[in-house]
Amino acid sequence: MNLELRQLRYFVTVAEELHFGRAALRLHMTQPPLSQTIQALEELLGAPVFERNRRGVTLTPAGSALLPEARRMLAQAQELPQLVQRAAAGEVGRLALAFVSSADYSVLPPFLRAYRAAYPQVQITLQEATSDLQLDDLLHNRIDVGLLIPPLPDKARTELDYLPVLREPLVLAVPTGLPAVKKRGKPALNALPALPLIIFPRAISPGLYDAILSVFRDAGVTPEIGQQAIQMQTIVGLVSAGMGMALVPQSVSNLMRPGVEYRALAHTTPLVETGLAWRRDNASPVLRGFLELLRKEVRKTALC
Repeated sequence: MNLELRQLRYFVTVAEELHFGRAALRLHMTQPPLSQTIQALEELLGAPVFERNRRGVTLTPAGSALLPEARRMLAQAQELPQLVQRAAAGEVGRLALAFVSSADYSVLPPFLRAYRAAYPQVQITLQEATSDLQLDDLLHNRIDVGLLIPPLPDKARTELDYLPVLREPLVLAVPTGLPAVKKRGKPALNALPALPLIIFPRAISPGLYDAILSVFRDAGVTPEIGQQAIQMQTIVGLVSAGMGMALVPQSVSNLMRPGVEYRALAHTTPLVETGLAWRRDNASPVLRGFLELLRKEVRKTALC
């Protein structure tokens, strides 16, 4: 025999009235079936919950322990329809979001603020990850959505949808104090000293890697690749340490580090795109709400 909410409701009513007759009136029933239900509850629990005597009814220690738990369970049961409706509307639940490090200095903070304001009860799990790892996690259902740098490989396009959210130019990050960047105006790559280039490994982000090298190629410069790093803060940190120079998305210039200077280039640079990717077959209402809100934010702020 399983515990029923009806039994708990009858028990709480008797505990509040401390009288079976008055409790039966509240419950719009006769006293005998009420007494039988309480007896069945006591048999199920293996202990009496009421002490019955000529002067009335009192709670036993077991009944006193049960009362607050019974009220809690009844309250939770009453909230279930609303909870289910809110879950169906994407207002409660979980969202696993991964993001590239550059997004932390551009679109991620305003996106999260807007989403948190609209859906305060959704639990968000954040994970910083490179684009290649995000694609693997998406294809294996380990995350719901990724904020990454395209392109998406052909094998992923059949399973993933994609929404561009930001396009921005590349800017130069160099150690402070270089004479070539002290002058007014935008520096040209071919006027800079031959500093090693600090860059992402191509396997991690081929789109960004190729965009960076295309700037050097168009300027007639062949860079010497000195260090490779997978996070923007590491790349900027290496520039700060005097290990070389880097080309980074413009939003990364919000990462202020001593010993680093950001400058727009004299050369036209390709626009680096950041976008959202998610599984096409993910029917999560939470994800649907997230995407609807983010589409509005993209249109409102003209991010792309």
